Amino acid sequence: MAIIEVDGITKIYRQYKRFPGLAGAVRSLFTRQYTEETAVHNICFSIEEGEAVGYLGPNGAGKSTMIKMMTGILVPTEGALRVMGNVPHLSRKTNARQIGVVFGQRSQLWWDLPVLDSFDLHRSIYKLEERQYRDNVELCTELLGLADFLDRPVRQLSLGQRMRVEIAMSLLHEPRVLFLDEPTIGLDIVAKDHIREFLRTVNREKKVTIILTTHDMKDIEAICPRILVVNKGNLVYDGTVASLRQKLGNEQQVTIDFRHDPGEVDVDGLTLIEDEGVRKTFLTSRGGTAVFELISHMAQRYPVEDVSLEGADIDSVIRRLYQQLAEEDKRKTQIS
Repeated sequence: MAIIEVDGITKIYRQYKRFPGLAGAVRSLFTRQYTEETAVHNICFSIEEGEAVGYLGPNGAGKSTMIKMMTGILVPTEGALRVMGNVPHLSRKTNARQIGVVFGQRSQLWWDLPVLDSFDLHRSIYKLEERQYRDNVELCTELLGLADFLDRPVRQLSLGQRMRVEIAMSLLHEPRVLFLDEPTIGLDIVAKDHIREFLRTVNREKKVTIILTTHDMKDIEAICPRILVVNKGNLVYDGTVASLRQKLGNEQQVTIDFRHDPGEVDVDGLTLIEDEGVRKTFLTSRGGTAVFELISHMAQRYPVEDVSLEGADIDSVIRRLYQQLAEEDKRKTQIS
């Protein structure tokens, strides 16, 4: 059963043009000119209950606009959108009881109150039964490791601790859908692991539907089997991470440790993607020169000590997709 249905959704922002100077201000009183910008264009997809879906795209691709329409904050210009059978912007109160929202740059916590007080206020707002509330607090505390700072004011928490609390609070009322926008931004690896494992657990065991937007591809790889990729407001890919990797991941990642830093390394067929001095990581195409031949050439010229080889990671696959999209846009611009 589809819990989210998006059919031909378009969102156009209209901005009134301002004229400079006093004369311009007077002119604006009598003449209204405006420009239009299409943030989302004719997007269609559906998400089944219990799915975990990544919603990806470059900056300015329309990701946040779509999330805001699905949560009822924005009204679509065209098309039909239903979340749990309701039109989001017409049923905001009804939907709010069944969704959770976490924005990495915004907080729903009370800054000067202890964490438990914020939780208790959340319980009052959603009119949760005492037993349901206690059970959910205990579950989130155990899985997210909150016990050490539940009695501390929110302002005393580290960023990683605060994000764990934000996610816990968004799930106290047992929502059917959880919207996450950059939930691990700025966090260290340990905090990210806590959050990823928790989200996998609630998705698997509680069947919470997850829609995740992020620039951290490790989040996607850990949580979301399916991804939607948008570019300039258009949906350009809808499928599994595995399928996209198979389609575009025709590269291998070569990590080379040197006895000492050789400086700039130039070998045809290898593209440097990460430079840590004595350790450098390259990409090479599977269809090009055999990787062992490339490494042999490098070993003749540079002080190679150790080599490891693996398939291209999800970052490389998404980077390649974005590069293809940019090249297509460039070709269209040249033609027009």
